[in-house]
Amino acid sequence: MMLDLFVVALYALGMLGLGWWGMKRARSREDYLVAGRRLGPGMYLGTLSAVVLGGASTVGTVKLGYTYGLSGLWLCASLGLGLIVLSLVLAKPLMKLKLYTVTQVLERRYTPAAKLISSIIMFAYDLMLAVTSTIGIGTVLSVIFGMPAWQAVVIGGIVVVIYSTIGGMWSLTLTDIVQFVIMTVGMVALLLPMTIHSVGGWDALLEKAPATSFSLTAIGWDTIITYFVIYFLGILIGQDIWQRVFTARSSGVARRAGTFAGIYCILYGAIGALVGIAASILLPNLEDANNAFAAIAQLALPDGVRGLIIAAAMAAMMSTSSAGMLASSTLLTQDILPALRGGREIDDVRINRLCTGLIGVVSVIIAINVSDVIGALTVAYNLLVGGMLIPMLGALFWKRSTTTGAIASMLAGCAGVIVLMLKDGLLANSPIYAGLAASMIAFIAGSLLTRPHSIASSTP
Repeated sequence: MMLDLFVVALYALGMLGLGWWGMKRARSREDYLVAGRRLGPGMYLGTLSAVVLGGASTVGTVKLGYTYGLSGLWLCASLGLGLIVLSLVLAKPLMKLKLYTVTQVLERRYTPAAKLISSIIMFAYDLMLAVTSTIGIGTVLSVIFGMPAWQAVVIGGIVVVIYSTIGGMWSLTLTDIVQFVIMTVGMVALLLPMTIHSVGGWDALLEKAPATSFSLTAIGWDTIITYFVIYFLGILIGQDIWQRVFTARSSGVARRAGTFAGIYCILYGAIGALVGIAASILLPNLEDANNAFAAIAQLALPDGVRGLIIAAAMAAMMSTSSAGMLASSTLLTQDILPALRGGREIDDVRINRLCTGLIGVVSVIIAINVSDVIGALTVAYNLLVGGMLIPMLGALFWKRSTTTGAIASMLAGCAGVIVLMLKDGLLANSPIYAGLAASMIAFIAGSLLTRPHSIASSTP
């Protein structure tokens, strides 16, 4: 166990070191927020894959594999397919805009009022995204090292807050590359083969697992469709993802490397689900399936190797947690605070760092009080898709859309999502459909009852 602790501590120190290195390169707002818009294919592939695959994609997919078998891959598959479509269809026009946030697209199509409301919704989404992966870090550290969950969240969260705050996107990019390598080695080359070996080999896995474990639909068509509605569509409009697209040095890099990142995400989901199946055979009576990842790592792996797997899990979670923190900070400094300051922009890296640090602390505090990684991720994506998808599509494709329609759509969509989550539960399928329906009705009615703003002529 001491060897595992040493490996994890060494990894954490390495992340802090890369954060310091990134700080040296983040000398301007463009450096801090979008890494100077000059990432090549290798760095872009690594950072995009790492940001998509976080706590829910690692701990959560193993949990789904433990509970439903191979069909647990659909969470990651939905994210990966969304990434492929984003890269092939939207990356090129997005890069031409030279923006910092998703919501600045709405300002071009509607008015600053629409941008402010959409920024608040997107801010809530990215904050919950940071919370989700911070919870995941705490879950793994708590189970492996036997510490209280809140202590584990604080220890892991502090590391992320520090390197995210000091270096911004350059720190995130540098740490993401290392995290991508560790994730790949840890999950593909170590955890999967070793857990299957512990079961008795591939043939034993096929024999001991129920036949339904290898069905791609065991999780249920309603859940598969909901995953696509939430995660596939959410990838297309998420600030944390668009901000990574803005870092590519060319549209060709964004298209090709982004497509490979999407394929990687799908394969990662399949690997996580298979690990979950093996865990269900070796540890059939877990009280909490959220602990399946940490428990199987503790059972099947020797000292030292276990530490590397823990580092791999932390890598996946830290990359997404840091992305959520920086995305929230970017929305706050580029959209929300300027609106409150009468339109005056913030072009001071010190303020960017201060806001990132404060948001990081808030995300850690929330993570201490929430325990379900998939529940937290679902809240984030429900708010994002329910509140933002319809007005975003309208901004791009419907000339008759208006600011009134967009604002009504965002408010109605979020209200529908929140009401149904309170009524049916965080993991219910109904909230996203209620939110989208309310958003669509409000958008069409509000747009048809009002006149388009003259700014509509500037649609990107």
